[in-house]
Amino acid sequence: MSGFTEQQLRDAELRVRAMAAPPERLRAALQQAEGYRNFLATLTGLLTVVFVLKGQENLSKMTTGPRWWVIGLLAGAFLLLLAASWMLVSAVHERPGRTVITDAEYLLTYEKERAESIVRTTAWARWMGLVGVLAVSAASLITWIWPGKG
Repeated sequence: MSGFTEQQLRDAELRVRAMAAPPERLRAALQQAEGYRNFLATLTGLLTVVFVLKGQENLSKMTTGPRWWVIGLLAGAFLLLLAASWMLVSAVHERPGRTVITDAEYLLTYEKERAESIVRTTAWARWMGLVGVLAVSAASLITWIWPGKG
């Protein structure tokens, strides 16, 4: 026995079917993408504060090798975080002025494909955001470990 009544199981089955429908999958994908977008924006802001407050004020005091590593890591992180942010904004908010066609089959196909696209875009943006955050963290660590010329 599962410990659930027949009515609870029937209700749960109806909810599962509703959750699997294209409109609900699209709504869930959009909410997830918005959550990751907000998280990425918050995390990027926090990392910026940490790097500005705790990193070296002048990278020119560092030796050449570590300085170029810091510059490369920061530039790469900036590009990754910018791309990830753009991808998440694009996932949540479609292209402006997009025409909606009023056809039931088209709508269902659109909802299904759009949900898949959002999930795929969000997955890529999550990894890009993670690598960008790790790059900023590594750059900050390098400035702490190799403080530069006396």
